[in-house]
Amino acid sequence: MRRSRTRRAGAVTASLALLLVLEACGGTDDNVTSGGSIVIDGSSTVAPVSEAIAEEFRNEQEGVQVSVGTSGTGGGFKKLCADEIDIADASRAIKDEEKQACAAAGVAFTEFRVGLDGLAVVTSADNTFLECLSLEQMADIFKEGGASTWDQVDPKFPKEKIAIFAPGTDSGTYDFFVEEVLGDPDKPESLKPRSDYTASEDDNTLVQGIEGERSSWGYFGFAYFNENKEKLKAIEVSGEDATCVEPSAATVESGAYPLSRPLFIYVKETALARPEVRQFVRFYLEVTPQLIADVGYTPAPKEDYEKGLDLLASGS
Repeated sequence: MRRSRTRRAGAVTASLALLLVLEACGGTDDNVTSGGSIVIDGSSTVAPVSEAIAEEFRNEQEGVQVSVGTSGTGGGFKKLCADEIDIADASRAIKDEEKQACAAAGVAFTEFRVGLDGLAVVTSADNTFLECLSLEQMADIFKEGGASTWDQVDPKFPKEKIAIFAPGTDSGTYDFFVEEVLGDPDKPESLKPRSDYTASEDDNTLVQGIEGERSSWGYFGFAYFNENKEKLKAIEVSGEDATCVEPSAATVESGAYPLSRPLFIYVKETALARPEVRQFVRFYLEVTPQLIADVGYTPAPKEDYEKGLDLLASGS
């Protein structure tokens, strides 16, 4: 999910404060690098995290150039396996066929889990009839030619017009939601998303729109919902087992919430042999647990970061 410039600035401020603490505690290794470049590409969802980390790392290691691209998770793996990049951002685990492609090209890598992504499905705080929606019902809302009034979603709901406010097509949040609810857009049998809704890359605009319409519906990052709880109402989501689950840090972390997923970086092992890359990955794992909520996501379990740091320390 792409964050606003104001919120990204807040994330960087938080990261800078943390960096000072790490330096005071000996948590960074200031003299490890003197130059070089690091090339990152892949998931547009993970990109804001990598961009925020890269920005602070450049301040710490001025001689290192870090670039972050957004060719998508699959595109990132293709570039990693083609030996074109050092790190692939990924909003899903690598697939078997992608592993095989890397192995065939002689490219080894290490996986690091860096966070969790949970989307909140929301309506106005004044809404009294929406409590839980299934993935199928949300598909009925967001598919091309989908429901225009709430009674078309469920006959128990009132015949009121659905006011939809959601991220635009450039957003990684949009991509995630579409794939989870409507199906993989690359597969012909998947549903096509509708375009007749109020779209914005600015979460503030979405919050204001949803807040102002009793019959509204929309979605964005769970962390941003947390900042606007008093204005909005979270709708529980049910998956294949028909159990309604509310979005929370705990349900996102456990995976019980249907609209949650892990976030990764995959680092080429030959790149990890370079001091600037190893230090960058270490910095990433040290800083991300405190920074990631500011960017809009949920930290991974503490042991995931510790496991990653142990891998680096062992030379894996």
